[in-house]
Amino acid sequence: MRAAVFKMISRFLIASLMMMSFTAGAGMIGVDQLAASGSAQLDRAAVLAVLDRPEVVSQLQSQGLDPQVARERVASMSDSEVQALNGEINSLPAGANSNGWTIAAVVVVAILIWYLWMR
Repeated sequence: MRAAVFKMISRFLIASLMMMSFTAGAGMIGVDQLAASGSAQLDRAAVLAVLDRPEVVSQLQSQGLDPQVARERVASMSDSEVQALNGEINSLPAGANSNGWTIAAVVVVAILIWYLWMR
């Protein structure tokens, strides 16, 4: 019984593989094209992440703009426009991306100084 099921599944897989078309195209792309596409996706994701922040959503709604419309506008922008917008957002003091390492380092140094002082 088990061998019959195994043969039936094998035949089905062989038939389905024969029905598929195996066409592949290969071409060389430049490093600049590869880097541009990767950075464009990262820029678009960064801008969309800013639009997902609650304070940005409330600010958009207070100005009469639906956040979903803003996301659709970002999706329809070209890569160069998204890159320019992301650059502007990162250059602003309040919108710049900060990973918090500076604040964490200051806190750790302050704790060490306090610990050594009280010891």
